[in-house]
Amino acid sequence: MTTTESLRKLLQDMVLPELNQIRAEQAEQKNTLRLLQARVEEMSKRLDQVDAHLIDQSRRIDATNGRIDHLRSELTERIEKIHSDMILRNDETNRSIARLYEVIVRRDEHVELAARLSRLEREVAEINKKLAA
Repeated sequence: MTTTESLRKLLQDMVLPELNQIRAEQAEQKNTLRLLQARVEEMSKRLDQVDAHLIDQSRRIDATNGRIDHLRSELTERIEKIHSDMILRNDETNRSIARLYEVIVRRDEHVELAARLSRLEREVAEINKKLAA
């Protein structure tokens, strides 16, 4: 064996096992990298699904808010109409009470006038009796 061959064999014995180990580690890292990339893609797809779901939920919330706003405006209109109807009824009731009060006052005056007329008729009858006697 020549020196070159011995040196080559020595280098092959020392370097080749390390080189094979480096190649094996590199292959393992490539596999790990592929697995990580696959996992990242899965997570990205899942995030896209979650994002789509959130967008859908947001649309539903917006639609629900729209319905709530519509119902609120309808209820406000109804309440305002009921309020104005109540005011009209209250005004009518107040007018009716005022008319009733006027009728009661007139009746009281009528009763007083009737009593006064009866008293005057008695007085006239007494005066007529005195005059006739």
